[in-house]
Amino acid sequence: MAGLKVLSALDSAKTQYYHFKAIIIAGMGLFSDAYDLFTITLIIKMLGRIYYSDSQEIRQVSPVVASALVAVALLGTATGQIVFGWLGDHKGRRRVYGFALLLMVVSSLASGFSISTTRTAVLLSLGFFRFILGLGIGGDYPLSSTIMSEFANKRTRGSFIAAVFSMQGFGILASATVTMVVCSIFRRASKPSSPFDTPREADVAWRLILMIGSVPAAMTYYWRMMMPETARYTALVEQNVLQAAKDMEKVLDISITDIVEENPVPPTMHAYSLLSKDFFRYHGRDLFACSANWLLVDIVFYSQVLFQSEIYKIHLKPKEEVDLYQEAFNVAKIQAIIAVCSTIPGYFFSVYFIDRVGRVKIQMMGFFFMALAFFAIGIPYYSYWTVDDDDGDNNDKSKGFMVLYGLAFFFANFGPNTTTFIVPAELFPARFRSTCHGISGAFGKVGAIIGSVGFVWASHKKKEEGYPKGIGMKVSLTMLGVVCIVGMFVTYFFTKETNGRSLEENEIEPHLEPEEHNGL
Repeated sequence: MAGLKVLSALDSAKTQYYHFKAIIIAGMGLFSDAYDLFTITLIIKMLGRIYYSDSQEIRQVSPVVASALVAVALLGTATGQIVFGWLGDHKGRRRVYGFALLLMVVSSLASGFSISTTRTAVLLSLGFFRFILGLGIGGDYPLSSTIMSEFANKRTRGSFIAAVFSMQGFGILASATVTMVVCSIFRRASKPSSPFDTPREADVAWRLILMIGSVPAAMTYYWRMMMPETARYTALVEQNVLQAAKDMEKVLDISITDIVEENPVPPTMHAYSLLSKDFFRYHGRDLFACSANWLLVDIVFYSQVLFQSEIYKIHLKPKEEVDLYQEAFNVAKIQAIIAVCSTIPGYFFSVYFIDRVGRVKIQMMGFFFMALAFFAIGIPYYSYWTVDDDDGDNNDKSKGFMVLYGLAFFFANFGPNTTTFIVPAELFPARFRSTCHGISGAFGKVGAIIGSVGFVWASHKKKEEGYPKGIGMKVSLTMLGVVCIVGMFVTYFFTKETNGRSLEENEIEPHLEPEEHNGL
């Protein structure tokens, strides 16, 4: 299979214009994914002011509703990853790629048009449309990674996939920026008279913020539909070697005379099916490693809202001193600062080093330094970070807290948050690649629900703000550090290094004799 000229040409192709075009086309989906998933924490702040507060008291969305709004999108994402991952292997990457994006566009718009203006109707319809949005987001994960891996050459494949994933950082920054701009415009227009004043226009502001998330996805829909099917899928799964060569000639600077076979013979397909006994014999360890690592990193990555609650206490004014626009603006500003100072740089470091250092080393390093950050914050949490000093050291403490929080985000992205997106697109045969990526990602979103809902509820040491008494921040953060250590060991013992490896090596199964595949 590695002997097919078109696939060998892909592995050795020089970096050219279409590679960068594919990064933008695929990356805009991840940009929209992050915008939609991370905007909800800002929107929930506004919903609390609009639908829960009154002229005498400022309240927030109940913890149950807030958790449901976060979890329902993640549940939809997990479902979409499995469904669209399977469709990508059975119907073709390109054929379902546009549909996933279209689902994101429509559901983003629909979220802004959530039914009625009463609390119950708005929250129920918003939850429904966010589940549909999650389906589209889930579909984008395995398809974007798989398509980019199958278009890339083996020398810079990791950097290309990491560049696609790095668009998430810009999506997070965009969600914060749009929120700040919209809140500034609406505040200037409505001029709230007091923090307890909730202008009617505020019900339009949060809807507009959500709907703007559909714009970047809609802008790339046409280009997604114009993409050819990947040569690896066409040659290895559809068994059409000649069509694969024709498609590659259209987009890459490759002459068809150099890649067309004189007597094109479709590669032999192995008999075993997905999740069969033979599948687990040859790929079970890889699927376990990808799924377990993604589960572990998402528990940690999505639970980092635990830090944010403390940052809000340190750097934000009390709710009673700001109106709803100011509160959303200030929260968005912190999110933007974190994105610029730690999230986006982490992605950039991954893009630069992923093909120089390797996936396994970067993943282990990321888990290790995340664990150190969690232990440094968690173990002395109540004895140091939350104690007011009389000698004026609180400012230094807040700076130290922000530095550690930023480092945790930095090494998540210059580490397992990026590598878990890359590795599943490199470890499996073409006919299982998208499905296995989707399964791994679905485990990740289960971890995201555990982190963003379970740990947030558990982190309260006493009953407060509608949350029941839990195990407290010290235990929660220490447990997250332990999760990182587990991730480091799972990576070391189970994850294979894919750096510099041809994707077609996955097509040669251990039970085949050399003469059986040499002639393919």
